[in-house]
Amino acid sequence: MTSPGVAYPRQDAEVEVTACQGRLSVSARTESAAPTVLVVRPSASEFVDQAVVRVGEQVSVFWQGPEGGRAFPAVISTVERGAAPRWHLQVSGPAEDSQRRTAVRARVALPLTATVNGGEATGRTLDLSEAGTRAVLEGWGTAPETGTRLQLSLELEDGALVTPAEVARQQSRGTQWVMSLCFAELPEKEQDRLRRRVFQALREERARQSD
Repeated sequence: MTSPGVAYPRQDAEVEVTACQGRLSVSARTESAAPTVLVVRPSASEFVDQAVVRVGEQVSVFWQGPEGGRAFPAVISTVERGAAPRWHLQVSGPAEDSQRRTAVRARVALPLTATVNGGEATGRTLDLSEAGTRAVLEGWGTAPETGTRLQLSLELEDGALVTPAEVARQQSRGTQWVMSLCFAELPEKEQDRLRRRVFQALREERARQSD
């Protein structure tokens, strides 16, 4: 079956591109779509650190088909950076039914402290989901490498959330570290707290857009 919407997303459809072994997802819109190749435009807010995905990385692509969620595996073949970023994806497997969407992400700026290299780095989140966050931290020396485990303290309005996390991406900008972080072993009740905060941010953004 090679029908648009079933075997692959339609053109100008909303999709979620998920990396980091299923723990980080990016909203995008299809610019062109075919059974074997997909070109997507990630939203500008999701592309703050310019290093969300890399060429050769395996990802999964989720979209809403005519009768429910669909998803297939793909490999990043080209990453176009700049003001209008585009990702070219080579489809690597057949589409299958997918029952649930990946983690919902929203732009949220919250105070954050990371314990790493025997010291503390402070900063703020750039966006947030129950699976992870992208954040900018005032660092020192060499930024933690991909795969490094560290301890995070995230200041939510109803109290601090403390959790181990893993560095999925990192980029140094002078003394600042811009990092994509995957939460590790986060209890369901803490995931619920993050979901509530994310959906609050989405409601606030929609309200601003409607003003």
